[in-house]
Amino acid sequence: MNYRKSLSPLLILTMCLSIFSLSAQKKDKDKWDVNNPPGEWRTVEFSVNEGTWMNVDISPDGKELVFDLLGDIYTMPVAGGTATPIRTGIAYEVQPRFSPDGKHICFTSDAGGADNVWIAKRDGSDAKQVTKEDFRLLNNPVWMPDGEYLVARKHFTSGRSLGAGEMWLYHKSGGAGLQLTKRKNDQQDVNEPAISPDGRYLYFSEDMYPGGYFKYNKDPNSQIYVIKRFDREKGETKTIISGPGGAVRPQVSKDGNKLAFVRRVRTKSVLFIHDLETGEEWPVFDGLSKDQQEAWAIFGCYTNYAWTPDDKAIIIWGQGKIWKVDIATAKATEIPFTVNTKHQLAETVRFEQTVDSDEFTVNVIRNAKTSPNGKTLVFNALGYLWKKSLPNGKPQRLTGGADFEYEPSFSPDGRSIVYATWSDEAHGALYKISLSGKARPVKLTAKKGFYQTPAFSPDGQAIVYKKGRGNGHMGYTHSKNPGIYIMSANGGEARQITEGGSSPIFDKTGKKIFYQTGGGLDKKYKQINIDKTEEKTLFTAKYARSFTPSPDNKWIAFTELFKVYVIAMPQTGKEFELSKGTKAVPVQQVAKDAGI
Repeated sequence: MNYRKSLSPLLILTMCLSIFSLSAQKKDKDKWDVNNPPGEWRTVEFSVNEGTWMNVDISPDGKELVFDLLGDIYTMPVAGGTATPIRTGIAYEVQPRFSPDGKHICFTSDAGGADNVWIAKRDGSDAKQVTKEDFRLLNNPVWMPDGEYLVARKHFTSGRSLGAGEMWLYHKSGGAGLQLTKRKNDQQDVNEPAISPDGRYLYFSEDMYPGGYFKYNKDPNSQIYVIKRFDREKGETKTIISGPGGAVRPQVSKDGNKLAFVRRVRTKSVLFIHDLETGEEWPVFDGLSKDQQEAWAIFGCYTNYAWTPDDKAIIIWGQGKIWKVDIATAKATEIPFTVNTKHQLAETVRFEQTVDSDEFTVNVIRNAKTSPNGKTLVFNALGYLWKKSLPNGKPQRLTGGADFEYEPSFSPDGRSIVYATWSDEAHGALYKISLSGKARPVKLTAKKGFYQTPAFSPDGQAIVYKKGRGNGHMGYTHSKNPGIYIMSANGGEARQITEGGSSPIFDKTGKKIFYQTGGGLDKKYKQINIDKTEEKTLFTAKYARSFTPSPDNKWIAFTELFKVYVIAMPQTGKEFELSKGTKAVPVQQVAKDAGI
């Protein structure tokens, strides 16, 4: 019986719909719920009368405050008291703002799986997600005066940084939004939107530190951030507040005549007032917590605060407390609060870790060199030199010294190794040891220094090496007269060949030395006679590095962008640029052509 033919089309359709329905149910079942994640949880309850990084706003009628604490949102009377939780749960919800009519609040929440703009009724109920970004996330929402639209900061990232921002306009019902400002790059932030009472002007802070990219050593007492104003009618942007100490977190007064902001004054973050008509500025409160101008201030350089409806005071958080700052007298009065909070904590995921053990497997080695006969490998691991027989020998310590050992190189007969050492007490030196390791290492250098990349001459009678300049980690003593040197393979006096350069190696005759100069995008590969005559540049290179001539000096291998290439060694004496038209062949292709 043909089973397929025995099924009616209606039955087949019914089965397909059933399978689709089950698949959809499984997908919905597997969907992550921020407020109800899987796993074991425990509830903790406690009371606090201070908090960290609290955003605060005042209702249009001046009777109630709304603020966030530990990712939950609370309200309380403007005079203070015990706070009422209106948004709680595992979701992180911050930056609440009253709507112009006082009936709703907007806030930032990750309840939908990522930071987005939400709105809810004044008591926190009937919450709705306005924006639905899952990559370019949003925060710092603020209402437009009509209560129909909101402006928020959209977060952009790059490969290097935690990102910058743009200002976007959204209707409270949702939608894709309208871009208001364009970021100048992906590393200098734009943040902290504030709207003028008439809705014409958008104020915001912007990182203007010189250089055009994020820096980790910025000076906050010069200028990092400025406050700018975008004119929505003309489409123009102007700098409104700048100067020493910068300016962040703008907040316009209810009458639109003054602008409050935060400025760094030496070691303190201070609340200032700026008169938008005259340009006068004056401090009113220095009891703030440290602003975040030097950091990646993704949620703003300082927390939200608000003018009172009569413009006579500002309600702001600082040093764990909420303050009412009188503008005329600069007197700050604490608004006391108590929060009885309840939080769900997931059980910590723990894995047993072995902090120390007598034996373990090394997963990273450095400075690997193969003996001339191809039977032995010497390398650096954990700061010491090891040897192993190829292909499957067991690694053994080559020496028994206590100093760090690195950059080994074989003698032409493969019986000896020359290498560099370092210790903070003895500084650097060059040593030679037999491959058997039965004899004690022989110290070749008589003076302390920064020694690198020693290499034997073809006859094994001399050694060429680099003497370095020192650095901030290892110090600069014993670093005079850096450059490339030659000395006997048995030690003794050394002779300087060049005043700079790195990675020196003898040519096949032992009468010339190849070496590299420069760094970054300006590198040159050179050769010089050991009597310091006939120095010339073989080629220049931008992206290539780690050059190694072949034993017959007809080829040179180099690395570029994580690949190894081979090119013919220049024979004409004419310098050429490696990055322009050079026919470099990947080493895998060379091996294939040679039948390896």
